[in-house]
Amino acid sequence: MKGVVLITGISASGKSTVAQALAERLPRAAHVRGDAFRRMVVSGRADMTPEETGEAVRQLHLRYRIAANVADLYAEAGFTAIVQDVVLGPDLELFTKWIRTRPLHVVVLAPDAATVERREQERAKTGYGDWTVARLDEALRRETPRLGLWLDTSRQTPDLTVDEIIARAEESRAG
Repeated sequence: MKGVVLITGISASGKSTVAQALAERLPRAAHVRGDAFRRMVVSGRADMTPEETGEAVRQLHLRYRIAANVADLYAEAGFTAIVQDVVLGPDLELFTKWIRTRPLHVVVLAPDAATVERREQERAKTGYGDWTVARLDEALRRETPRLGLWLDTSRQTPDLTVDEIIARAEESRAG
């Protein structure tokens, strides 16, 4: 896989683990963690909540644009940039427009809600705060355009998911 790979899904869907495993399989790859740009805001941060304030949306889009620019820079330097973040609803199409590099692959990890609930309980960090798994899962399935490769990873290990991403790379092309 060359260019940029965007791996998205709801919190606890396996994005970080799969993105890292995919990067480790490729000869020259960088793992761009979108949430790192959110954490760089020291004061005045407005996190996304179900109410979606204007400032929170502006900061979310700033984070996405930064991640897209970083991915483009890595790709220009000859790396496959693997961007991993929660990008749902109409923002998925918007994000793909902010990435200039082609080819662009989009992989949507979509395990069932029960699997996500279990994974969330098993991990040390929490990704939900004001959100619920059911609410984010609904946003993923009902509001997110069907771009790229959608995978139900409920019964897959991260290694099997990476195998499938590599085997189905052409299906994941979104640009």
